[in-house]
Amino acid sequence: MLESSSFASLKRLYDANRFAELIGSNDGIYWLKLRSISRKEQLQSICDRVGLGTAQVQTRNLFKFVFEQRPDESMVDDFIRTSYERERKQRLRNENYLVSQLYQMKVFDWGGLYQNNLERTIVNNFIKKIQDWDELNRAIEDELHNSLQGYVRCSWYNHWSSILIEDIFKDHARVLPTIGLVKKIDFFIFDFPFDLKVTYFPVEYMKTLRRNKGLRPEFTELKRFCRQSGIWFDNRKKEKLLLPELLMKVEELPKSSAREFLSDLRGVRSDIIKETLQDPTELKIWLYENQGDRRFDAANRFFLILIDLDNLEESWKLKRNKAVLHPVITGHLDKMTEEAIGDLRIDFTWNDDVYETYS
Repeated sequence: MLESSSFASLKRLYDANRFAELIGSNDGIYWLKLRSISRKEQLQSICDRVGLGTAQVQTRNLFKFVFEQRPDESMVDDFIRTSYERERKQRLRNENYLVSQLYQMKVFDWGGLYQNNLERTIVNNFIKKIQDWDELNRAIEDELHNSLQGYVRCSWYNHWSSILIEDIFKDHARVLPTIGLVKKIDFFIFDFPFDLKVTYFPVEYMKTLRRNKGLRPEFTELKRFCRQSGIWFDNRKKEKLLLPELLMKVEELPKSSAREFLSDLRGVRSDIIKETLQDPTELKIWLYENQGDRRFDAANRFFLILIDLDNLEESWKLKRNKAVLHPVITGHLDKMTEEAIGDLRIDFTWNDDVYETYS
């Protein structure tokens, strides 16, 4: 049996994104469970339950204090489940209303502003680019105002639909939830921690797979077809904005050549995606290696990839479709086994360092 690990050594592994080592430590899972309920009022409730006096313990040391006092792990699990069930009852009463509100979202358009570079976009396109005061104010009232509306709407949709999906996972009997928003951990499956990441089939990864097959990017093929068909477009627009516009224009073009082009495009997409999902290992590694700098971590991740094979651009709508999500997620969790989790280990490279994780 491994010797007990110190609080400080486990925290160092957590902060350094060495999750495989952390989980392999004798007290790693126990430390992570307490980490998932490390708010003051929660830890205080545990202390009250087991009769631990905390009058002389500073708030910032409470997590360490509870860890070193070693309350029984089954009691910690029971506390987590009871606390989650109490929170869940409140959300459940409002869930149908929340789903209804999510269906009010008709278009998913960030407006040119994206989660990882909001400040940079404003600085580069407005603050550093414009010198004239009146021009700046016109740009704020017109361009920035509209863009911020799109940014807020998309952020709102992502936030509440993510909570909806997390609850599907956390309601499952094999899942031990975390309480509230906890960095790097959303739940435990067979006492194994996972951070849930809900995303879509990556556009850049599709480009890589097409290139590996000797195919040009979809965007390149789409622009070529539009030029041949006399469809005008502003080539100065960024791909994220122009791609859906061109797809819509081709979709609405009353020509058999347009239908054939889209059928071929979507057929190749579908084949590539189905082939990828036969063995998603490379996709998982790609998702780790291409995460944003500001959000980097090597935590164990449970990826939920939402894909509408008929219309990839509309995959975002699946994020609110509980009727589709619930049976697929619960069915997958039903089939998971404790033994199979060990087979989920992967290695990936980030800034010349190799990280070991489970996904």
